[in-house]
Amino acid sequence: MNKNFHDATIFYRFFDKKTDVVNVFLHGWGCDHKSLLFCNKILKDSCLFIDFPPFGKSSKDIKDWTIFTYSNMVISLCQHLGVKKINLIGHSFGGRVSIIMAVVCKSLVNKIVLVDSAGLKPKRKPNYYFKVWSYKLRRKFGLDTSNCGSKDYLALPENMRKIFTSVVNTHLDDFLPSITAPTLIVFGENDTTTPIYMAKKLNKKIKNSQLLILPNAGHFCFEDCRLEFMDAIKNFLN
Repeated sequence: MNKNFHDATIFYRFFDKKTDVVNVFLHGWGCDHKSLLFCNKILKDSCLFIDFPPFGKSSKDIKDWTIFTYSNMVISLCQHLGVKKINLIGHSFGGRVSIIMAVVCKSLVNKIVLVDSAGLKPKRKPNYYFKVWSYKLRRKFGLDTSNCGSKDYLALPENMRKIFTSVVNTHLDDFLPSITAPTLIVFGENDTTTPIYMAKKLNKKIKNSQLLILPNAGHFCFEDCRLEFMDAIKNFLN
């Protein structure tokens, strides 16, 4: 189904099992709702899956969105569906949205699962600052900068690059102490995109949280350790 929000059409799938709590699944950057769709079969509560624009079947052309726009979009969709209480399951980028919603919508959010969640200020290595310096220098002298940036950045159309930059530069560390909902943090042991130190910081700063590190798993720990992941969220949410 579709819902209009601002300048976008949002695609979603709602599996209404007539329960008081709805599990809302928020996928990672560059993915779509299908990445977590398998969870619908293992959870007893209603499940809502959303495609974040410009991914999946949602609008490709959006302008001036921030991470807060994405959060407001999810809140608006929940209101549209008449949902009163939710569990948030957010992978990577979806974790960013979950963190914000857990703070601004305390009465709506029941529980949270942060899966290889992004949103924290990263520890930068010297080569990062060298790349930034090189980019600024090339731009100053009018040289080609089209190949400057991360793989995620370069894969985006021009209209999305400003949005991506805004998202990754919005750090949510200060939001963590304000989260009161019970939180499960699940990370892959070998995650290099959102490393383990981020998982430990989430666990330390979110008071009512527990941490599960899945061995031999990467940034998509729910794919690398499917059974362990399914058992963990089923026990936590159900």
